Amino acid sequence: MRRYTVLVALAVVFVAPLLWALGTSLKSQTEATRVPPTVWPAEPVTDAYGTLFEGTTQTPVLRWFLNSLIAATGHMLLVLAVSSLAAYALARLEFRGKRLMFGVIVGTLLVPGFVFLIPQFLIIDQLGWLDSLTALIVPGAAGAFGVFFLRQFFLGLPRELDEAALMEGANHWHIFLRVTLPLSKPALATLAVLSFMSNWNDFIWPVYVLFSPEYFTLPPGLSILQGAYTIDYPVIMAGAVLASVPVLILFALTQRYVIEGISRSGLKG
Repeated sequence: MRRYTVLVALAVVFVAPLLWALGTSLKSQTEATRVPPTVWPAEPVTDAYGTLFEGTTQTPVLRWFLNSLIAATGHMLLVLAVSSLAAYALARLEFRGKRLMFGVIVGTLLVPGFVFLIPQFLIIDQLGWLDSLTALIVPGAAGAFGVFFLRQFFLGLPRELDEAALMEGANHWHIFLRVTLPLSKPALATLAVLSFMSNWNDFIWPVYVLFSPEYFTLPPGLSILQGAYTIDYPVIMAGAVLASVPVLILFALTQRYVIEGISRSGLKG
């Protein structure tokens, strides 16, 4: 009974901000700033969503939403491709310097992300990717966490499957595509959700590399709504609700795989 009480309390803690944002987005500006505040609007209105979706040339919210969706999806797919290939090599292949290479990769996890801001900015500038969605998709695609996470999962897969496939004439590329990846759906789904959320919620990096309003993503774009609408709390909360929808849908579709992936990863090293 105590366990369920704790779980219910945690659920309330995590759900309450979402319900507050939803309720505030349905309030009028007068009710949103009322003291004491109301938990749910007395007369729900959708004016905030109308204002949000109308947008202007300086605040094209729907364009920001589409940019975020493109950048997060592209980044997620690139992370899955790069991390799975690197993790397979580190988990299943034997080559000189493998342990040293893995140690260096894991060591980068200890370096604060802000250290890479200026070097990455200079590289993006040299490549001509500034003020484009490419600057949000490519950097970080070869992150150490994805490689480490998938390697730990791949190590838990029976090696007898690889040996049987090799005896049947398959090479490592066939084993990777037809044996390892199909058995790794939980880990891949987990990494997909984590990488999508990381890119979707990123604020600092887009501020550094995006300059035109039409290329903004939701996090930096919504931050200027305060200036655009003079701290219109319902509009800001409507933007927060809009930003949370794709993440909630993605997690709802993959939660079974995510739970299984987390429970099975990191058990062997």
